[in-house]
Amino acid sequence: MTNEEIAGLLKSELTLVDVRVKSEGSHFQIIAVDNRFEEMPRVKKQQLIYGPLAEKIADGTMHAITIKTFTVDQWKREKLFHS
Repeated sequence: MTNEEIAGLLKSELTLVDVRVKSEGSHFQIIAVDNRFEEMPRVKKQQLIYGPLAEKIADGTMHAITIKTFTVDQWKREKLFHS
């Protein structure tokens, strides 16, 4: 599964504002952006993102996953900070 396919799956399944995926082999870094993350506990955020990926995790396609979640405003600030 390509980074674009993973981002598309997460974006369509979860109706997220934005998704960025980087990978190296079976290790993936996912950045998910949506305002629903504002009031959500960290564990719930992780579970939400893992849900649509469960099959790929179970079959070993995706081995290690790092997830960062942001609200839209947090993501704007994050992008400004790193530019």
